[in-house]
Amino acid sequence: MAVFRENRPMLSFHSPRHRLHHGHELKDGALTPSHEAPQRAEIILAQLRGAGLGEVVEPRAYDRSCFVAAHSERFVHFLETAWAQWAAAGRTHDALPLVWPVRELGAGAEPAHIDGRLGYYAMDAGSPITAGTWDAVRSSADCALGAADAVLGGMRAAFALCRPPGHHAGPEYVGGYCYLNNAAIAAESARRHGARRVAIVDVDFHHGNGTQAIFYDRADVFFASLHGDPQWCYPYFSGRAEDRGRGAGDRCTANFPLPPGTGWDAYAAALEQALAQVAAHAADLLVVSLGVDTFECDPISHFRLRSTDFLRLGARLAKLRMPTVFVMEGGYMVDAIGLNVVNTLRGFEDAA
Repeated sequence: MAVFRENRPMLSFHSPRHRLHHGHELKDGALTPSHEAPQRAEIILAQLRGAGLGEVVEPRAYDRSCFVAAHSERFVHFLETAWAQWAAAGRTHDALPLVWPVRELGAGAEPAHIDGRLGYYAMDAGSPITAGTWDAVRSSADCALGAADAVLGGMRAAFALCRPPGHHAGPEYVGGYCYLNNAAIAAESARRHGARRVAIVDVDFHHGNGTQAIFYDRADVFFASLHGDPQWCYPYFSGRAEDRGRGAGDRCTANFPLPPGTGWDAYAAALEQALAQVAAHAADLLVVSLGVDTFECDPISHFRLRSTDFLRLGARLAKLRMPTVFVMEGGYMVDAIGLNVVNTLRGFEDAA
């Protein structure tokens, strides 16, 4: 694994195919248009181009084996075929699950009917599948792989403008607007191409439960997450401080649940603890799951970071002096999402 050699402007990856996906979610007891909307990526893209941070390119199409590396063959096959099976049942509206295999039912065998399959491979009713979902999801993962390749090729940092996001997607489930786990896919690609160890830092407001699940038993990928306390915040059932890995992965997961109303000072203190553990892991490459829903005005989150705080976040990440892949996750205050993302990247670049 080569260390970075090039200190030129950050390269960003974006695919227009993200626009193929948008649907409805069941939230607060109502079926409404998803907060995870195409304008999120479009606003970030415009801000990126206006800020002059570097070139924005479209990634090449990667082989599906790159996705299977972080998930499973049958799960990827489900994502590829779910809409066709839904449409074959005579349905034209968004595909959402009807039933889930809760504790007493057990997971059992994969059902044949699409209603059963949707529940089998989902953790919530907030991740609709539409006619364009697979193309958008695949292009999102391609952005992460393109950014990883750029950094593995010698760049100091690259940004993957992924949409849909990925950190709630587990080995075999969608959830939280996420389908393929882009950060995990980037980390797996780095491992296959020479990185002995990878560190993932998740700064999204919501716990990266899917990323944790994928690497929970492994020592080669360290995962740290700063997020809203699951006692009060989605996804509720993961992200406790005592969740620290299992088996070979013991002590290779670090969770920092923080209370509603957390501002920069408390956030920065937790960040210092997380990054100290990242440094101790001695990884060859850093993947940042970049959610900016920690912003004070985000409509579905409860932290109080201001736009200027994202400059400080980026600068602190740069002090690790590690080749870094930024992977876009959440952030739903669309009026500010572009500024907050660019501030993070600019803070990183200015401190480099």
